[in-house]
Amino acid sequence: MISQTQQPTTPKQETIHYPDSDGQPMADNTLQFRWIVIIKENLDLIFTDDPNVFVAGDLLWYPIEGDNRIRRAPDAMVVFGRPKGDRGSYKQWEEDNIPPQVVFEILSPGNTQRDGPETDVLR
Repeated sequence: MISQTQQPTTPKQETIHYPDSDGQPMADNTLQFRWIVIIKENLDLIFTDDPNVFVAGDLLWYPIEGDNRIRRAPDAMVVFGRPKGDRGSYKQWEEDNIPPQVVFEILSPGNTQRDGPETDVLR
């Protein structure tokens, strides 16, 4: 009788999708939108000569690999130590694990106290 050796099976690694959009509007009104654009564009101007400062507006930031539910889309963000360039989202683990160091959120009339700056960004 020939014995067959069973190979251990490894579980399939589930592919996690990290969407580039959260389906939410960038701004609730024209004034809020104007401030987002002003801040983001001026940050671009301030750091235009530094190739290792990444500036983005309304870009989804995923801080933890493997969990696409923990995410934020700051109105504007600055990341020192990362190259300029286009990205669909900011996956921190693909960016030398460097988080955004400066984040701007422009409040609108619809914001509540819970949405304010004192809220933990990764709640």
